[in-house]
Amino acid sequence: MRKNILVVNDDGIDAKGVHKLAEALAGEGDVYVCSPHTQQSASGHGISIGRLVVFEDIDFEGVKHAVSMEGTPADCVKIGLEHYRNKGIEMDMVFSGFNHGMNLGTDTLYSGTVSAALEGAMCGLPSAAISISSNLSFHRTPENFEAAMKLAALIARSEAFSKRSDKNPKELDVNFIHEDHVVLNVNVPDLPPEEIIGVKVCPLSYRAYDEWFQEKADGEGRLGYHYSGVPKVIGVAEADESDIIANSLGYATVTPLCFDLTKRGAMAGWRDFGWEL
Repeated sequence: MRKNILVVNDDGIDAKGVHKLAEALAGEGDVYVCSPHTQQSASGHGISIGRLVVFEDIDFEGVKHAVSMEGTPADCVKIGLEHYRNKGIEMDMVFSGFNHGMNLGTDTLYSGTVSAALEGAMCGLPSAAISISSNLSFHRTPENFEAAMKLAALIARSEAFSKRSDKNPKELDVNFIHEDHVVLNVNVPDLPPEEIIGVKVCPLSYRAYDEWFQEKADGEGRLGYHYSGVPKVIGVAEADESDIIANSLGYATVTPLCFDLTKRGAMAGWRDFGWEL
């Protein structure tokens, strides 16, 4: 049976990356696209509460159906799954990307691309976020999609990834932690496949920046700050222990993620703390 695959992104419906991701997955199942109408990079896991999220059907070559939505990447998953469910289409997996730029280390906490994949997991589906990394610019359109397309197809057809929860997503209870399926955060160098050293499975590491806040005035004379920065590497680590180091050396990196933020090793100590009210 062919899989139903929901494809989302955070760079907007016109971004080349989401079209290339849909193309890569078209041979692995029936692809449906739900993408923000405009750029939503670094939007994190925000969702739209208390306002109408407008959507429209759009032409999108090579997929079963596509909609563009005036919402966040997480909206596109949460609402997109419901939108297609109402049409009798249940999704089997969620892919987010291809992001135009890296989502390494602690940057994943800001990433709309990664948050969309985590939303897919929260809805009970195996999910992946795939980015094409470049140290030159965050929003520069990548030049090399071939390696990322191969990895996306490989992930989609793998049995290890394709396992989904046996529960209806609307019936997931408080005991649901997504141990049954994986969220993969994949970062592929913007290089031809033959120039990529290989694939390295490694943990997230700390993402440092030379950052600056520039005071500016808008058209009405109101003062504000414009934030920007350039990533840098501080310290030394082995490639097996740092997605940032491995990616900088020319590896495509894969980091399994989950939405359980609990620091379980610290729980015993805090339970023994002298709490008083």
